[in-house]
Amino acid sequence: MRTNYHTDQRPAYECSSRADRLTTPTCRSVAAATVDNAVAGMLLDALTPEQVALALAAADEVAGRHQRVSRAAELAVERARYDADRAERAFCACEPENRLVARSLEARWEARLAFLAEAEQALQAASESLPPLPGRAELEKLAADLPALWHAPATSSKDRKRLLRTLIADVTVLPEPDQAKVRIGIRWHTGATDELRVARAVHPGTAKRSPSPAVEMIRRLGPVTPAAELAGQLNAAGLATGHGRPFDVKTVQWIRHAHQIPAPAAYADGEISVAEAARRLGCSTSVVYHWIHTGQLTARRSSGSRLCIPWDDRIQAESSHLSRAARPRTLPAPPSPAAEGEISVTEAAYQLGCSIHVIYYWIDTGKLAARRGPGGRLHIPWNDQVQAECRARIGQSGHLNPAARKSRPRQRR
Repeated sequence: MRTNYHTDQRPAYECSSRADRLTTPTCRSVAAATVDNAVAGMLLDALTPEQVALALAAADEVAGRHQRVSRAAELAVERARYDADRAERAFCACEPENRLVARSLEARWEARLAFLAEAEQALQAASESLPPLPGRAELEKLAADLPALWHAPATSSKDRKRLLRTLIADVTVLPEPDQAKVRIGIRWHTGATDELRVARAVHPGTAKRSPSPAVEMIRRLGPVTPAAELAGQLNAAGLATGHGRPFDVKTVQWIRHAHQIPAPAAYADGEISVAEAARRLGCSTSVVYHWIHTGQLTARRSSGSRLCIPWDDRIQAESSHLSRAARPRTLPAPPSPAAEGEISVTEAAYQLGCSIHVIYYWIDTGKLAARRGPGGRLHIPWNDQVQAECRARIGQSGHLNPAARKSRPRQRR
């Protein structure tokens, strides 16, 4: 198995075959916190005074190792400093005339100084990487309450792993048919083995789901009980949502949707909806809503805030009479787009054989008269004289009539 970190930085122990897409029914995946907490609890329960004494002896050994490493680094610094001083004295004692000897002594001095700098850096790194350990008496006092020491914020994960390795040889995740649990095998350095069966960690979303008794109650009473009444019954039974809040109409409706629980029928016998009434009468739903608001048609609000219309042959006959008696609205005829003797911009461009942009340009520059109609459209007074002037203007334009250009394009040879 290998450690995998999910997007929310939650570590998990997963079968290495998952990365190779070679998953089998025996592959296992479990949250790292489930295994770590179970093994840590087993370790703390199994510690005895004799084992604590062994741990203290190991701490003494670690402290001695720390001292030896620091002493070795200090001796290396002293040796490098002595060699650097000796090289400096040799360089200073050299005669200036012996340039070749002086150059060699100077290079040796610089090498000794570089070695001294490296030794000092190594001593500083050793001092920083080896934190001071408490005394044996303090360790014995802390060892008296190992659970508090284990869970202390100052205890790093590295220290916990070291303590685990001193007693536990390996931890194995064993096959378990129950998907809600995980079976853990522990092998101690003494050769003894233990097995643990613990429940898997519940996903936060699953932990916040509504409790099963509430879902079963909604499943049993939901098809015949309105949402508001059902929420009151759930609260009276002392049940709460997965977030610990009381039930309301929206919560009951969401549980019905999530578990596909049907709701009670919104319409009683002999009642129809607004859309059905509009379909039978051949009118729009707005007309039916208008009749309800003006009191011409009776309706009631259901528990789901829907309008329910009592319906029979008499009501249908009365509604049909209302629909026929309603006077249709007549809209005024749209104004004429152009008066007599006027044409639009598009028609003028069509008759002259030019684009509408030319017509708009003439109107903007005052060369062609036009007026704005009621709809904001341009209407051009049109007769034979105006048409002749426009055609003459086109004939004199070098842009619209290439034959009227005064300069000829240069021919390339």
